[in-house]
Amino acid sequence: MSVSASRLLAAAAALALPATAMAHHGWGWTEEKESRLSGTIHSISFGNPHMHLQLRTDEGLWEVDLSPPIVAQGSGFGPEAAKAGDTATITGHRARDANLRAFKGETITVRGKTYDVYPQREKTLKP
Repeated sequence: MSVSASRLLAAAAALALPATAMAHHGWGWTEEKESRLSGTIHSISFGNPHMHLQLRTDEGLWEVDLSPPIVAQGSGFGPEAAKAGDTATITGHRARDANLRAFKGETITVRGKTYDVYPQREKTLKP
């Protein structure tokens, strides 16, 4: 590979990295309006960079992103708070693309307790 091709490839990669990080960590892919999603936890991961769960509803299986674990643990939500098989209600924002079953949760209610996993975000919908 020539030096100019290598530089072009490096420049393209450098430009793509912030866009990828923004897409993953941002809220731009979600609707502005808050909504509620209820169902049964199919699977849950408490790992970085964001906790993630799959929630089975009457519509099917939803992919739900939650906050980074360190933020959620501040609200008391950690591995002991929820497991597969638990019923959960999540408030947050669904994907702008109505064909996707994707959701970004701000609060999660499980086992009768509500956790605010994004305490810094203003909310208009009560859990």
